[in-house]
Formats: sequence, C-alpha cells, structure tokens
Amino acid sequence: MLSDASLPTALPVGTASDGVESASSPPAPEVLLIEDDPGDALLTRELLADSGMGTRFAHANSLTEAAAASTSPDCVLLDLHLPDCHGLEALRQVLHRWPDAAVVVLTGLDDAATGTAAVAAGAQDYLVKGHIDGTLLGRTIEYAVQRRRVVVTQRQLRDSRMQASENLRLQRGLLPTPLVTEPALSVASRYVPGRGRSLLGGDFFDLVQDEDHTIHAVIGDVCGNGPDEAAIGVGLRVGWRTLTLAGVDKASRMRLLEQVLVAERPHAAMFATTCTIRVTPDRSTVVVVSAGHPPPLVITPGDAHAAPIRHHLGLGMFPGRGRWQESVVPLAAGAGLLLYTDGVYEGFAADGTRLGEQRFVELVGSLSTITEPDDFLTALLTEIRRHDEGRHNDDTALLYLTWP
Repeated sequence: MLSDASLPTALPVGTASDGVESASSPPAPEVLLIEDDPGDALLTRELLADSGMGTRFAHANSLTEAAAASTSPDCVLLDLHLPDCHGLEALRQVLHRWPDAAVVVLTGLDDAATGTAAVAAGAQDYLVKGHIDGTLLGRTIEYAVQRRRVVVTQRQLRDSRMQASENLRLQRGLLPTPLVTEPALSVASRYVPGRGRSLLGGDFFDLVQDEDHTIHAVIGDVCGNGPDEAAIGVGLRVGWRTLTLAGVDKASRMRLLEQVLVAERPHAAMFATTCTIRVTPDRSTVVVVSAGHPPPLVITPGDAHAAPIRHHLGLGMFPGRGRWQESVVPLAAGAGLLLYTDGVYEGFAADGTRLGEQRFVELVGSLSTITEPDDFLTALLTEIRRHDEGRHNDDTALLYLTWP
C-alpha cells in the first residue's frame, strides 16, 4: 500500500510545530520513493529526517502501485530494480507518468556507465545506496527539484512564445491589408478583443477593388472565441477574397463560403454570420447580401440609418437552405458606410441594460459630424466603452468607408 506521511523530525522552514505550514512559506516538496526493499525504504526515510529538509513523503513498493496513486510528487526517488520493472525502462515509465517531476535514481548499482545513461535519459541525478548521508540526499533533492522547475518554466515560456507567434499569424489573417488603389477612398477599421484577450476571435473583414473601381467589402463573425473560430474566420476571409477577385456573384459566394465552413468546422454547432457589399464605381449605389448579419449603416453628417436589406440564414446554421438575395440601396452624395459585428451593441448602456441595435444607431448618428474616419471610430468606441465598464466580453470589429 502507498504510504503518505510527513517526516516527524523534519519540519519545513517557517512551519509551526503542529505541522501546519505558514502562509508565507512555500509548500514542502513532495517526495515519492519507489522502493521494494522495506529496509532500504526505512533507511531513506531516516536519511530524509536527518537532512533537516522538510518534505511530504510517500512510499510505493512497485511502479504499478506508484502509478495508480493520485500523488503529484515534486521529486521521485527511484530504485532501478523493482518487481514489475527495472533498469532504464523503469526510469522512462516514471518520466512519462510524472513529466514535471524531478527524478533521482537511488540504487544499489555502483556503475558509472549506468549513472551516465540514466542522466542522459532524463534523471536529474544518480545516487548509490550506502554512499550517501542525509545532508547529501536532502541537498540532491532540493537542487534536483529546482533544476526541474527551471526546465518546466522555460518550456512553458517557450510554449507561450510559440502561442503568441501563432496568435500573431492568425491576427494577420483576420485583419488583412485592404487591396484598394483609389486614393480618394478613406478606410478606417478597428478590432477590439473581448476582455482584453489576445486577438483570437472569429470576427473578420476584408476589402478589395476591381479594375473598374467597384469596391467589395465583407465583414463576418464566427460564433465563439478561440483558435478554432479564428482559423475558420481566416479561411472564410481568404475564400471570400479569392471568390470576389475571380468574379463569382454574391449569392454563389455565400453558398461556396458555407461549403468551406461546413467542411472545416470542428463541430456541427459552429456557424458564422456575414455581410458583403458592392459599391458601384459612381458611388451612388451599394448592393448588400446578408447571411444573418446586421445591416451596414449609411452615414451622412447628422444622420445614420441601417440599410434596408433582406436577411437570411447564417452560414452553417442549416446547410443548403440559405436563400441569400441582393438588396440594392441608394447612396447619397458623400455618404459613408459602416460595417460592424454585433459586439458593438451587445455591451451595456448608462442605465445598466444592453445598448442594443437601435441605441447604437442613434449613437452613430450623434457622432456622424466627425468627418475624419479614424477619429470617428475612436469616438464611437470610447462612448461604447464608457458605460460598459469592462462587462462586455465579445469581440468587436468595425470597417468604415467614406468618399469625398
């Protein structure tokens, strides 16, 4: 049976005499001894007591017994000659079972080659029974635990950096450089992650221009947050850009994008809303297709209103049943277009209720006299956040297009 008890004569530094650790001291390291010889197990326990090093001690007679326990040791003292496993294979199994623990081989085999092989295989140290005292054992365990913690911390830091790099690549995919050549076109955009997270949401947008100066734009929102949603968002954005530059009509684009979403999504519940627009070369008309997405806002100085459009199912909600149709909306001279995701109006207003679409449109109208697109979006987001007080946790994307 696995035994677990604190060493009676070795209290951790800063620990009261009743064995309760003080709040200011780190917990004593947990040591697991895997040893089938009762005499050697007792001797090891006494050496630890003599070391003056406070530990939480557990003992198992075999590798099977140790692996079945729920213990999470900081250090494993391992005999290489166990009834169910021996040699470096026992070491490999221990390293696999407790990858973050420091493993110190404690064996009766006084062989330099075996010691070198054990350390090369992942052991922190190699000690020979009968050649150590309590001070050496305690110091070895302490140093081994600290070295292992450094390795684990470095690995976690490396993983964090790799994840940050992956996030940056996803960010670039979600927020592309507009492919436009018209100098008179002003484009401003914002992407605000919910609750200050890294840019790993499902919101996306894009903007391209034809040779005849027709402008195409898309904005979309993959339901959920995280790398899966971000990856789908990148795929939909790149797919939209490719289909648009290839001249595929809007309704066909929606069907093809839905096929991409259904084929790539990790689970059947994932869906996306999206809205595409086509602004004619004379800028007098915008053609809109919405797959369950909020309509763009038509903005003129002193006024903002939602474009009257036809809505239909979001992509992937009921695959194959979408009936997306174009809506033709006239544009007044000098009017701008604001495309957005629902994160902009799902925050809280001054009265503690949700801002909602209608009040969001009114807020946009109240700021519409700001003619500089970047200044306009900055002011809009400032007002949205002013009463929300950090309670909002959805991503927000905005794309604002204006002409002279």
